[in-house]
Amino acid sequence: MAKTAPEGLITALDIGSSKVSALIAQKGDGGELVVLGTGQRESRGVQRGYIADMAATEVAVREAVEQAERIAGTNIEDVWVSFSAGGLESNILRLEVDLGGHRVEQSDIDDLLRAGREAINPGGRMVLHAQPTRYTLDGLAGVKQPRGLHAERLGVDIHVVSTEGAPVRNLDLCVRSAHLEVRSIIAAPVATGLACLSEEERELGVALVEIGAGVTNVSVYKDGVLTGLSSIQQGSADITDDIASAFGTRRGQAERMKCFYGSANMTPRDNHDMIDIAPASLEEEGEGARITRAQLIAVIRLRLDRLMAEIAKELTRLNFEDPVGRQIVLTGGGAELKGVADYAQQALGRSVRADVRRGPTGPTPAAHNPPRPSAPRHRRSARSAARPGP
Repeated sequence: MAKTAPEGLITALDIGSSKVSALIAQKGDGGELVVLGTGQRESRGVQRGYIADMAATEVAVREAVEQAERIAGTNIEDVWVSFSAGGLESNILRLEVDLGGHRVEQSDIDDLLRAGREAINPGGRMVLHAQPTRYTLDGLAGVKQPRGLHAERLGVDIHVVSTEGAPVRNLDLCVRSAHLEVRSIIAAPVATGLACLSEEERELGVALVEIGAGVTNVSVYKDGVLTGLSSIQQGSADITDDIASAFGTRRGQAERMKCFYGSANMTPRDNHDMIDIAPASLEEEGEGARITRAQLIAVIRLRLDRLMAEIAKELTRLNFEDPVGRQIVLTGGGAELKGVADYAQQALGRSVRADVRRGPTGPTPAAHNPPRPSAPRHRRSARSAARPGP
């Protein structure tokens, strides 16, 4: 039987459009996170980050978590859930109070933040995060720690991340239906920024572009904090669909073509490299068509052109315009496309790198390591036992 969850255990759950991933980690002696187990299942009930089939998504959540539990040799009860659907919006709430010239105490800061939270008007939307980004003292902006300084007026900018309420409630219901408690629901760009960006990058200013299967999230960091984000209803799955449509093949074949032969950049040799295409229907007789790699890349680049145009538009809206040296970091499944960083650098006119995600240390995650035996399990977990039969 698997062990009861030890103290200090953290379980994260990411329910995306292409896959559901679970990770169980524990804090090490030095404060770092050590991976104990991971699980991953294909996501069949999620579209553009929204749950479209509750039952199918619930099964994927159960199976991903159970795989992580088997590898970790422990049962978990609660999870931190990433919310990656479109519809995320961010706004800055500015608030200022009169101090009368006295020294700023912690109680003044607490009162200001409390007043700020009370002043938030989401307009029917659900607030996921409300964090101070910077303070002002008598109009002087960019103050990180006002405590101990004298001022007539103390102000704060609070970054508010909100979304539509129904998708979050559906996400919460789905996870709880899988017999898991929800510790908190976190906007994906917030979690991804902590995982992918260094403290120095966040301090100097950086844009993080996460290209998921159905949604691309754009977030901007400055002075160490998240200052703005937005969502684009396009992703790497749209490239796959374009390939399937252009060459009349099945979606699975199109995905393999994208992964094995796809690229964001074209060379003269690509006009001579040939790719065999399986027919769209298994009933079709005869050989499939053949195309050049250049034809495949042309379809990929057409979608990338549209996506990069939307990314550029959002970066402008988020005031990510100067100085010129500020970097863009690509992450997510779409960032694995060959040559996409160089392509984005030309399209966006910025220094771009594709991220190899900074993650917890310790044992290799299950995604890269076959499951191995752990503590014997003589009974099914509550999640499996509760699953309805055929």
